[in-house]
Amino acid sequence: MRKWKGAGRDDGDKDAPVATPLPFEIVALASSAGGLEALSQVLAALPGNFPAPIVAVQHLDPKHRSLMAEILSRRTPLHVKQAEEGEVLAPGTVYIAPPDRHLLVNSDHTLTLTQTELVHFLRPSADLLFESVAESYRDRAIAVVLTGSGSDGSMGVKAIKKMGGTVLAQNAESAQFSGMPSAAIQTGMVDFILPLDEVAQALKTLTMNQAADERR
Repeated sequence: MRKWKGAGRDDGDKDAPVATPLPFEIVALASSAGGLEALSQVLAALPGNFPAPIVAVQHLDPKHRSLMAEILSRRTPLHVKQAEEGEVLAPGTVYIAPPDRHLLVNSDHTLTLTQTELVHFLRPSADLLFESVAESYRDRAIAVVLTGSGSDGSMGVKAIKKMGGTVLAQNAESAQFSGMPSAAIQTGMVDFILPLDEVAQALKTLTMNQAADERR
């Protein structure tokens, strides 16, 4: 695990490792119990010109229509919508997996929704989302595991790391339910373990510093 130094921080420790800007092109978020509050806090702190699309799995009741996209859209300058079959990913947009559908990302930057078998009793599955993101974006992907019970996402973070991507996890102290982030951390594949209020800043540093460098 790398030590997170934060954006623009100069603590005088020249030997401490810092986050090296990489060409990240997508962020995948996973959450379950307590996820609405966690996602709200992270997305609210991201700017409307965030340079990458964000795809998110939040475990929802499969029998009811979800209002999550509508709720989150009132809490962030980003455009938030429920993911649709075949749509093309756009920067500054958050795509929420609909209830009872797996959300997959394709190499042509489009989305696929499927109702294939449950994965560890879940649909949508963070593991499947992360695996598709890893396959399609390789070292240009960031995966984030937030609050939730169970272990969904722990298999997917291994795929992200195998392909050279970067993994963040919320720390147990700030998570309402620590099962999911703790399971991810226990894989040994998490690069940064952060309190919830530092996740958005990490995402901005990793993506927006690199985007600024490319414009110079």
